Amino acid sequence: MSVITVVGSGMMGSALSVPACDNGHEVRLVGTHLDREIIASLQADRFHPTLKRTLPEGIKAFQLEEIQEALAGSDVVICGVNSFGVEWFGETILPLIPGHIPVLAVTKGLRERGNGELEPFPHYWQGLVENRLSINAIGGPCTSYELADRRQTWVYFCGDDPEVLRKLKELLETDYYHVSTSTDVIGIEAAVALKNAYALGVSFAVGLQEREFGIGCTPAYNPQAGLFGQAAMEMTRLVRFLGGSDESINVGLGDLYVTIFGGRNRKLGTLLGRGLSMQEALEELKGLTLESLMIITTAASALRKLAQRGLASLEEYPLLRHMDEVINQDRPVSIPWKEFTRTV
Repeated sequence: MSVITVVGSGMMGSALSVPACDNGHEVRLVGTHLDREIIASLQADRFHPTLKRTLPEGIKAFQLEEIQEALAGSDVVICGVNSFGVEWFGETILPLIPGHIPVLAVTKGLRERGNGELEPFPHYWQGLVENRLSINAIGGPCTSYELADRRQTWVYFCGDDPEVLRKLKELLETDYYHVSTSTDVIGIEAAVALKNAYALGVSFAVGLQEREFGIGCTPAYNPQAGLFGQAAMEMTRLVRFLGGSDESINVGLGDLYVTIFGGRNRKLGTLLGRGLSMQEALEELKGLTLESLMIITTAASALRKLAQRGLASLEEYPLLRHMDEVINQDRPVSIPWKEFTRTV
């Protein structure tokens, strides 16, 4: 038995405690400063109020002030914060983790350097701790509530050290949680981050249909499929540009598929497609973490700088450009279909 400490008791970090617990490990779930009510509920009766599941016995919940106790004797630390907590985790939590303990992050996203270059969160964190820690990440099609319900799930663990990845796989893989490993960190992380952005774009079609025919109308699949295809092409271009492999691209496409069926990014894309302004949509989704906004803004900004340097062409990313216009310039949704077409 090993000791696995999860920092961040949001939905995905908490869901990962289920396979960890099923494998007989001692699981310690630590809340951030934003998770106090979640931890209090788990301490009272093991019920997770946002995941809306009762977590298994054997998972011990800790408030943030108890983190030193939770880290003591740990064999693995799982980062369960979202992309808005990346700096906090890097500056506050990573310095507390001994160098022999590997870190495994569920956090998805990319950071832009000043010249338009993009880096995955594990590389950013490793720079903060001067490569003192082995920092790895999880990517692939996985919704938190289905993982908590033990549905069949296949993901990738990515990192720089194959031996560390094998150990992490042995600790967490179950008969329903299946793990592949990859050293293509930039490819996996870029692909699964971009899927959050493009899930919003594909969902524009849902809202546009509802704008014309009313909420609850018969779905139109041709527009969604067309946007999915364009999203796939743009994701492929960008991941390859960053040096990622085709295998990693496929991981991101699988993640895109599951994300457009539900969740926060679909809700936001649908509301914007219906005709709500960005502010109106945000007000309706108040309290939800919308990571798609960060990755759209980051990727679009980076591409503009890369285009100025002659390293990328903005014309190859019409859907990303339109998503950026909608969320950052408050433009109405108007899919640029003609820009998607190609003539040989």
